[in-house]
Amino acid sequence: MKVLIFCILILGFISSCLCERWNTNAALTKNNVYNVIDYGARGDGVTDDTQAFLKAWSDTCGAEGESTLLIPPNKLYLVNNVEFSGACKAKSILIQLKGKITAPPQNAFKDKSFWIKIQYINSLTIDGSGIGEITGQGSTWWACKSCPRPKILFFHSCNDLSVSNLRITNSPGGHISINGCNNGKFSHMNVQSPGDSPNTDGFDISASKNILIEDSAIEVGDDCIAINGGSSYINASRLACGPGHGISIGSLGKGNSHETVEEVQVQNCSFTNTTNGARIKTFPGGSGYARKIRFEQIQLTNVMNAIIIDQQYGVKDAVESAVQVSDVTYYGIKGTSAGDLAINLKCESCFNIVLDQINIVSSQPKKEAQSYCKNFNGKIGSSTIPKVNCN
Repeated sequence: MKVLIFCILILGFISSCLCERWNTNAALTKNNVYNVIDYGARGDGVTDDTQAFLKAWSDTCGAEGESTLLIPPNKLYLVNNVEFSGACKAKSILIQLKGKITAPPQNAFKDKSFWIKIQYINSLTIDGSGIGEITGQGSTWWACKSCPRPKILFFHSCNDLSVSNLRITNSPGGHISINGCNNGKFSHMNVQSPGDSPNTDGFDISASKNILIEDSAIEVGDDCIAINGGSSYINASRLACGPGHGISIGSLGKGNSHETVEEVQVQNCSFTNTTNGARIKTFPGGSGYARKIRFEQIQLTNVMNAIIIDQQYGVKDAVESAVQVSDVTYYGIKGTSAGDLAINLKCESCFNIVLDQINIVSSQPKKEAQSYCKNFNGKIGSSTIPKVNCN
């Protein structure tokens, strides 16, 4: 009888433990929420949390229906090179980035082309809730301008992508790269590096379609946005750019390549203390086109090259072939220029270029803003300031 009672007590104890363990696992995956802390992340800024992130991602990606990867607040996560890859079983995925992710030292990087790569995932949302941050410790890289330096976030072949309420700072190289993506939205982003940090583009877009960047601030050492070959239907709205190199189409046609960009809208944006404002740049010798582009309602403050088409990018002398630039409109652009040439239309193959409602004056006391125009085909409104005479 005593043996029977003992066995019953042991069985009850084991059952209780099993239930407790089951309840813990159930809590872990309740509503398909996968918390990196439950996978071993410490969030102390010293311990390498890379494997915890990858294990949590594996379960997030493999879940049925909708799933969430949770990166909790009030912690600093040290993470090395990571790839969040699909295809995923989950129908849609939310990454709630409420904490701060920091890069490892230079010598710890395994791949210097990227830091965080997100690829082959559809219906992905990343939300920083206004408190999430990714910082790249870029100041430890910038001294060597010719060295390979990783991008912070690299999106490849992600469709129906949404990224919002996130701060990304001090990238060794570019901050956000978007390649081969269709239907992406970036909103309420704060992208920031010093104005003298080398090649720290805010957004690099290539071979992508239907990309919207809106309601964001971009302060970097290179282009706030660079729109590269194979991209179309790109919209930049209500952005504050500066410092930086402005918003650029290109450069296109490098190494005699064939590249195309079309259907670009840049509207209701401000440029402050930038080296360029609205820029299109192509290498001589290339082919293809940059067309159906519109810059409108732009406010300039102390911008070096406010409006510039440069089809001799990187060289002094033009060659016979060039990427064709056509159907470009500059409308409602006002403010101050820090450079001698507020409008610089250095064309080789430009057609149907329209400037209207332009009023750009020099930010230098007692100095008038100037213009330059070559090989221009299009229309310049009579009220355009500074006056543009084309040859």
